[in-house]
Amino acid sequence: MNNLKFIDFCAGIGGGRLAFENLGLECLGFSEIDKNAEKTYKLFYGENEKNYGDLTKINTDELLDFDVMVGGFPCQTFSVIGQRKGMKDERGEIIFHLINIMKKKNVKFFLLENVKGLVNHDKGRSLKIILEALNEAGYHVDWKVLSSINYGVPQMRERIYFMGIRKDLLNDNIKFSFPKNTTQTANVEDFLIDDSDLTFNEKQQAYKTFLKYLNNKYNQNKHLIEKLLESEYLVLDTRQSDLRLYYNRVPTLRLGRHGILYVKNGKFRKLSGYESLLLQGFPKKLAKKAKENIAEAHILRQAGNAMTVNTVQAIAEKMLDFAKNLKIN
Repeated sequence: MNNLKFIDFCAGIGGGRLAFENLGLECLGFSEIDKNAEKTYKLFYGENEKNYGDLTKINTDELLDFDVMVGGFPCQTFSVIGQRKGMKDERGEIIFHLINIMKKKNVKFFLLENVKGLVNHDKGRSLKIILEALNEAGYHVDWKVLSSINYGVPQMRERIYFMGIRKDLLNDNIKFSFPKNTTQTANVEDFLIDDSDLTFNEKQQAYKTFLKYLNNKYNQNKHLIEKLLESEYLVLDTRQSDLRLYYNRVPTLRLGRHGILYVKNGKFRKLSGYESLLLQGFPKKLAKKAKENIAEAHILRQAGNAMTVNTVQAIAEKMLDFAKNLKIN
């Protein structure tokens, strides 16, 4: 059992928390302002879990002492699907509130996540500002863009991860390294297993919209429905103007727009919230809880906003090895 303790910031539904708990760390609370996400979080981890609420208003003196900060700080301002306001948007400043908390609580480590778009946002200036602020706060930072598809789930989700350690804990002879990619992609058939009636057919208005979509100027005469239905577990992404097809992989799940279909038993099916949670690395027992207690639209939204459990856990394992080599516990 590891003695390190953590608090889950910008927690969403606790993908980061689950990863660290799987490795034996103790969670001392979380911070989340979305009430629907909080409901799911407490469904997963217990009604008595302490939510510190808006992290910009947290009194750090009220926080228990903790060793590791975990968080996926707001990404809409940096994402290619957002308006890319970045540091000009107050949500882009959440990182500075996190830095303030880690300084005041003398946190040993942090693991933070954001969208890949942060790397090039404002020609790299936003990333540079964040790294400089973390350095000035007394932390050494390693960062890397990783894709979830390389860590046990068939989702093509690229995110930037920051692993930081307080500089006074460093040893020049011991270096941190991010986890290596797995050599084999998970089988999508093991994730698209919802037994609910999710058939997508001509009786539905959405299906008629889908037919019009197939006949737009980008897709016209490119795809025959009969041909598409011949490929079992073919995944279709309708969120762009042109139809995107994927084999044994699923495109990035997102917070807002949903348009992922797949073929099973010769029929189109909609990707469900239950399946989305599995694709984010949540176990079946938690996905089942959500399916039975949370509205489908909320699950889809929350899954799209979550941290991938598998990827965070792979990084956290390397972080704990790093801590062990530094004799930190």
